[in-house]
Amino acid sequence: MANIPDKPTLDGIEARWIDQWEHDGIYRFDASVPREQVFSIDTPPPTVSGSLHMGHIFSYTHTDTIARYQRMAGKSVFYPMGWDDNGLPTERRVQNYYGVRCDPTQPYQAGFEPPFRGDPPKKHQAVPISRANFLELCDELIEQDEQVFEALFQRLGLSVDWNHHYTTIDERSRRISQRAFLRNVAAGQAYSHEAPTLWDIDFRTAVAQAEMEDRERPGAYHKIPFRRTDGTGSVEIDTTRPELLAACVALVAHPDDERFQPLFGTTVEVPLYGQQVEIMAHELAQPDKGTGIAMICTFGDTTDVTWWRELDLGIRPIIGRDGRLLPDAPDGVDPDAYALIAGKYPNQAQRAVVEQLVEQDLVIGEPRPVQHPVKFYERGERPLEIVTSRQWYIRNGGRDTDLRAALVARGHEVTWHPRHMRHRYENWVEGLNGDWLVSRQRFFGVPIPIWYPLDASGEPQYDAPLTPSEGQLPIDPSADTPSGYSADQRDQPNGFTGDTDVFDTWATSSLTPEIAGLWEEGDDNELFDLIFPMDVRPQGHDIIRTWLFSTMTRSHHEFGTAPWQHAALSGWILDPDRKKMSKSKGNVVTPMDLFDIHGTDAVRYWAASGRPGVDTAFSEDQMKVGRKLANKLLNVTKFVLSFPEPAGTAGSAALSDIVIDPIDRSMLAKLDDVIAEATTGFAAFDYARALERSEAFFWWFCDNYVELVKGRAYGSRGPDAANSALRALREALGSIQRLFAPIIPFGTEEAWSWWHDTSIHAATWPTPSGLGGDAGLIDPVIEALQQVRRAKTEAKQSQKAQVAALTITAPAEIHDALHAGEADLRDAGSVEKVLVTAGTELACDVNLA
Repeated sequence: MANIPDKPTLDGIEARWIDQWEHDGIYRFDASVPREQVFSIDTPPPTVSGSLHMGHIFSYTHTDTIARYQRMAGKSVFYPMGWDDNGLPTERRVQNYYGVRCDPTQPYQAGFEPPFRGDPPKKHQAVPISRANFLELCDELIEQDEQVFEALFQRLGLSVDWNHHYTTIDERSRRISQRAFLRNVAAGQAYSHEAPTLWDIDFRTAVAQAEMEDRERPGAYHKIPFRRTDGTGSVEIDTTRPELLAACVALVAHPDDERFQPLFGTTVEVPLYGQQVEIMAHELAQPDKGTGIAMICTFGDTTDVTWWRELDLGIRPIIGRDGRLLPDAPDGVDPDAYALIAGKYPNQAQRAVVEQLVEQDLVIGEPRPVQHPVKFYERGERPLEIVTSRQWYIRNGGRDTDLRAALVARGHEVTWHPRHMRHRYENWVEGLNGDWLVSRQRFFGVPIPIWYPLDASGEPQYDAPLTPSEGQLPIDPSADTPSGYSADQRDQPNGFTGDTDVFDTWATSSLTPEIAGLWEEGDDNELFDLIFPMDVRPQGHDIIRTWLFSTMTRSHHEFGTAPWQHAALSGWILDPDRKKMSKSKGNVVTPMDLFDIHGTDAVRYWAASGRPGVDTAFSEDQMKVGRKLANKLLNVTKFVLSFPEPAGTAGSAALSDIVIDPIDRSMLAKLDDVIAEATTGFAAFDYARALERSEAFFWWFCDNYVELVKGRAYGSRGPDAANSALRALREALGSIQRLFAPIIPFGTEEAWSWWHDTSIHAATWPTPSGLGGDAGLIDPVIEALQQVRRAKTEAKQSQKAQVAALTITAPAEIHDALHAGEADLRDAGSVEKVLVTAGTELACDVNLA
C-alpha cells in the first residue's frame, strides 16, 4: 500500500498540507465530548501592530507542540486564536502608516482618504482627523495586518481551530469586557477616584504600575538651603529635581534620625517661591541618601505619592497632562517667581530654576552628577510624570492585604512550568503598592460603559454613575444615551455626560478565557462550562505581571477560582551576543525568510529545542540540524517501506507472535522507554525533553539498528527471521513518526501519508509495545559492529569488505547478548566467522580477508 515518491523532499510540502488539514477539519474542536476529554488552551492574542517576529515563532511553537500531543493523546483540543488589536500600539501604527493623528474636536469627514498609505516622509506633519475617521482607519489597517498574521501562523503549522477566532475590539469582546467591568463596579471591585496618576506626556494617557520600567538616566544633585522660619538657620536638602520646588509641600526625614528629630514639627521656607512647609517624619526617608532629609513634592515620584497620602498633606500640582508646567501658580507660591517657569517643560524649567538659584546664591557647591533610575512607560521615550486625574481602578490587592493574600493563594492553584516562575508571580503581587488602573485617555479601545449625571451647574456627579443594562451592551457612552435621558441632554446642566476614556488593553485581554469561551453569550453557557477553568495558559515570562496576573485577578473576582490549571512559560530569544531580540533593539529576523530558506519544520525544531522558561539563542545552525532530521526521517521511511509488508500485519496475529528475535525485542524495549519519557515530558509541558529523547533514539535507530538488521530484513536468515525484523522496523517507524509529529508536523505528515490513509495528527499517540524485551541486550552487539566499521575505515577498506574472522573479547555476562546478535552481526559486518572469548571489557580483533 506504500505510495512513496521517487525523490522525497521537504520543499513545497507546507502549502499542500495546510490546505489538506483545513479541508479535512483535522484541528476542529469537538464540543460534544465531556469535560474530562477536553484540553483547553488560553492562547495569547498577539498585538496587531506591525509584524510577527521570532519571539512569536518561538513561543507559539511551544504551545502548538502541546496542543498536537494532547490531540494525539485522545483529547478534544480547544485551541482558539485571537488578535489583540486595540490600544496604544495600534494607534501609533495607524498614525505612522497613514500620516494622521486623532483630534476629537475635528468633524467627521465621510469618505475620508488619508494622505498616505505606507510610511509617510519623516518631515510630514500629521493631519488631524476626527475620532470617527481615526477609528475607521484603525479598523482598516488591523484587518490587513490580521490577514498577514494568520497566513504566517498557518505557515508555522499552528493547529489552531480558526472557527474559534476573535479580536479584542470586536463586538463580542466589547460586550464581554463591559459586562465583566460593570459586575466589578456593582460588587465594589472597581471604582473611580481622583488621585495622583503616572502619566506619559507623549501618549497623553495614564500608565499602570505593570506598564512602567526603570531606565538609568544621568542627573545631578543640587544642594539647596531651606531657611528655618524661626530664624535659627537653615536645613540643607539634596534634590535632582529643583524644578519641583514650587510643588514642595513638606520636608521629610526618618523618625530615628537624631540629626532632624529636634526639627520635626517646625517649618521652613521654600527658596524662590516662599511657601512655608513643615518638617515631618516617615519611615521611608533614607538617612544615607543625600543630606538625609528630602522634599515632598506633588508629585516627583511614587514615593512622594506615598508620603502625601500617609502624611495627609495638601497638594500643589504644577505639571499638566501635556507635560508642561501649569500656567498659574499653586496656592501659597509666589506668582511672580512662578511665572518664570510657567508653560515650560520640566527640563526647561529645571535649567531656569537652577539659574535663579545660582543668581541668588541659593546653591551650595557645584551640582554633583549621578546615574539614577527614572520611571518610563515601557513604550515611551520621555520620563513619566505624575499628574492628578480621575481614573478607574480594579482592586488587585495593592491596597488590601486580604485580597493580596487571596491572589497569592490563587497562584498555588496553578501548576507552573517551570516551577520557579510562581515566585515571580508572588513577588509581583506582594510588591504592589496600588490598585490596577484600567482607564486610558485614548481612542481605539473598548469604551468604559459609564455616564455621569450633571448637576444644575453642569458638573459631573462622579459618585452617582449611570450604567447600562447588560442587555444593552456593548455601548459607547460618547454616542449612546442612558435610560431616562434624551440625546439633547448630553453635556447640558441637569443632563448627562459620557465617560470619554477607554479600557487599557490588558483590561480586555485579561478576559481571553471568557471571550474565547463565549461567556454568557446566548441562552446557554455550554461552551464556557466545557472549557473553563482552562487547562493551560501559555505565555512569555516577561508578562506574568501584566497578562497573567490581570487574568488571575478578573477570574478571582468573577468566578472565585484560578482561570487555568497550568501556566507554561516561554523564555526570550537572544541574539548571538546573548541580548534579547526585539524590534526596538533592531536585531530581529523575519520569520517568513527563514521558512523559505530552511523549511517550517526546521524552524520549529529550533524553537522546540528551547526549554520551558529558558532564554534561548537564535541559531540558524540549529535549524539546519532540524532540516537534516526531517530529511533523514523521509529517507529512512522510504527505506523501511521499500521492504515487503511483513506477513501477518493485516491479520489478527499479535505483535508478540511476529517479533520473535531478541534483538528486535531489545530495540522495541528501548523504544518503549523513549515513548514513556516523551509522554512524561509532553504531559509536563517539557516539549524539549520529549524532543531530546526522541531524537537521540531516532539517530541510534537509523545508524545502528537499521544497519544491523537490514540483511535479515532482506531474507538472509529465512522468512520468520525477516518477518520479525520487518515488523519491528515498521513498528518503530510508526512510533518515531508520531513522536516527532508535534514538533515537525509537515515532514511527519508527508512520511506518514506514504503508508496511511489518514492524517498522522489524527492518529493515536504511541504506546509501549509491552513485549518485555531486554533493552540492554542489543548494546554489545552494536558496539561490536561499530568496532568492525572503525577497523575497516582505519584500514581504508569499504564497509562491504569481507572480515575473515572476528574475535570478540568481552565479560561473560554479555556473551549471551553477543550470541543472540551474532547472525545479524555477521550480515551487517560481512563477517565470515565470529569467536567470543572471555575478557574484562568488550574489544574486537578484526581479521580482514
